[in-house]
Amino acid sequence: MDVLYFAWVRERIGLPKERVETQAATVGDLVAELSAREDRYAAAFADLSALRVALDQELSDFDAPLAGVREVAFFPPMTGG
Repeated sequence: MDVLYFAWVRERIGLPKERVETQAATVGDLVAELSAREDRYAAAFADLSALRVALDQELSDFDAPLAGVREVAFFPPMTGG
């Protein structure tokens, strides 16, 4: 699946997008898998309350299943202005 990173998440990880092969069942499982890779991922996912996730461009939750999902995007909460 494609994993996309936006704003400060992209800055901490150093990539805008990557292709990930995973056996993760949920978004939370994927986050745990990514966090275990390297310190930069662990830093990006250290505070999940500061992150939002979208599955196939639909806002979702960290306990959402990944079955059939093609794209996961991580980004900070949107702010108005």
